[in-house]
Amino acid sequence: MANFFKVTPKTQKLGQQCTVKISRLDANGCGVGQYQQKNIFIDGTLPSETVVAKVIEQKSKYFRGKLVEIHTAAEHREKPGCQHFTSCGGCDLQHLGSEGQLSFKQQKITELFARNEVIAGKQYNNRQLMETSELPWQRPITNQTWYYRHKARIGVQYNKKGQATVGFRQKASNQLVAIKTCPVLVEPFDSIFHSLNEILANLSGKNPIGHIEIIATNVKTLIIRQLEKMSVQDRTLWLAFAQQHQCQIMLDDGKSILPLTDCEALSYQIENDINITFYPENFIQVNHQVNLEMVARAIEWLAVTPQDIILDLFCGLGNFSLPLAKNVKKVVGVEGVDEMVVQAQNNAQANQLTNCQFYQADLNSDWQLYPWTNETFTKVLIDPARAGAYKAIEQLVKLGIKQLLYVSCDPATLAKDSKLLISHGYKIEKISLIDMFSHTKHIETMVLFVR
Repeated sequence: MANFFKVTPKTQKLGQQCTVKISRLDANGCGVGQYQQKNIFIDGTLPSETVVAKVIEQKSKYFRGKLVEIHTAAEHREKPGCQHFTSCGGCDLQHLGSEGQLSFKQQKITELFARNEVIAGKQYNNRQLMETSELPWQRPITNQTWYYRHKARIGVQYNKKGQATVGFRQKASNQLVAIKTCPVLVEPFDSIFHSLNEILANLSGKNPIGHIEIIATNVKTLIIRQLEKMSVQDRTLWLAFAQQHQCQIMLDDGKSILPLTDCEALSYQIENDINITFYPENFIQVNHQVNLEMVARAIEWLAVTPQDIILDLFCGLGNFSLPLAKNVKKVVGVEGVDEMVVQAQNNAQANQLTNCQFYQADLNSDWQLYPWTNETFTKVLIDPARAGAYKAIEQLVKLGIKQLLYVSCDPATLAKDSKLLISHGYKIEKISLIDMFSHTKHIETMVLFVR
């Protein structure tokens, strides 16, 4: 007689509450504990905490929970400094004190370096790192943790009635949170949202605005992404807004950015009173004070001399190149974007720096035959985008440069690139966190390699 077996359905845990001990933070700053012999991820929790959570997602290998109550709070827990923290996706770690945030980020770098065999290390028990060789950590590069961001994009969304929501994306969503204030933005842009809501409510058209970019360097600037042709009435409203808030306004129609009001050139000052001019679409560091500290640390760690010839890869507008040029014989900066190369050259000329040369090159392709590679470089600085610099490093190691300073905005690609450098005879002499984005999961790092 044949036996027939019924598949037993999975027991649904959705909606159930559970008490969980949080053991660690994942790479996104989310607390991780154990429930029903699986990992459970609970936003807003910290290691060592005992919490009550409601199960809101069930997968074959993990659960996701929503925090209901904290039974035992962590020592480093703090009250979030923003009323929108639990809904806005801009910040991840406001509930963790500054020292705890830096400790979390340093541990993530250590874990990634061990996993990529940059340093020796074994992992046991729920990916907790054990028996790890020490990295030569130096004092982190920090500054104020609130009111630090001087460049940001504020989202605008319209409902079916044409009413606008002004703010930032919700956590894990494309929908916006209606923001009242943002204590991460520099003053007075931290409290500009009410004024933006007022003017948007009076504009003509169904969906006239896509987003609003704010820049606060030498002059307060708004860049309006205009989706429809601006009416005379709307132009009058924006001109009055600019006068009331003492700011300049530019319009972005998707093809070009043109001034609506009288506009000064955008710029910021850096080491030794160097003035760097930029266009709205150019990349700049959003935390000006930390950028100043970062550039000063780079010059210190490279221990530059008047005899040095420096290669600066992914040089952008000359953020590192120009300050370095004040202290060395020559700097060669290389960047992939033509417009930024031209702007870097203009910045060098405006600052009367004649020992800088800038070139355009795709650093992720073969650049060994470019004439500038024939220089005898003594030191190199690389500051790549999140994708890292693996292809560039494969060629860079052939130049035989003994000192290399790597400024990273992505720890995963930093770990991969570091393994490659170490395989070619480099060692890590110094490493430091750069607290460019306080209260977020984003990790920036500076590493000095010596061959």
